[in-house]
Amino acid sequence: MVEINEADIQVEFYRGSGPGGQHRNTTDSAVRIRHLPTGIVVHASESRSQARNRDVALERLQAALERRSRVVKKRIATRVSKAQKEKRLAEKRMTAVRKRLRRPEE
Repeated sequence: MVEINEADIQVEFYRGSGPGGQHRNTTDSAVRIRHLPTGIVVHASESRSQARNRDVALERLQAALERRSRVVKKRIATRVSKAQKEKRLAEKRMTAVRKRLRRPEE
């Protein structure tokens, strides 16, 4: 779990767009949170409540920071076994024979 310091974020409130009528058009309930050290920006405007939108935006920021800090394990290359190579070549030979038999005689 990544810690989010209040000093590291900048919170902005603005008017949400979209449907919602008079209430949505008169209140600044949408929230945009900018994480200053990383430059990640998240926003939430689903709810008519500014506090609920702020909580949702903080959860999204938390998830984004966790995704960013996750380390992807390096893939370990493996060799194809000799038997598997033989099997693949045998299948290719059979396909070639099948295709050759499909051709019209000249």
